[in-house]
Amino acid sequence: QVQLVESGGGLVQPGGSLRLSCVASGNIFNINAMVWYRQAPGEERDLVARISRDGTTNYADSVKGRFTISRGSTRNTVYLQMNSLKPEDTAVYYCTADLGSTRYGGQGTLVTVSE
Repeated sequence: QVQLVESGGGLVQPGGSLRLSCVASGNIFNINAMVWYRQAPGEERDLVARISRDGTTNYADSVKGRFTISRGSTRNTVYLQMNSLKPEDTAVYYCTADLGSTRYGGQGTLVTVSE
């Protein structure tokens, strides 16, 4: 099993930046990929960014050029650097870890982009 804890959310003005962190514990050595999703009120959960075991990254078109997913110096931490934030980025952001066919998720962290 893997446990995930997200942090770093908050209130930011449009054009601002935030960095989200996700710390994994447990069976971290078998994680194939870590993914950030987000869910806005009344909307479905959407993929934001993904980083594979080999470091390959993928992004939703809506965040390309603004968001960057990366791993920390230890294998158990993943970051999401969010720049040039827009009101439409407001959502609860969730970190997930894929182990084979099983996906583990955290509780989420709220990001609000507003004046």
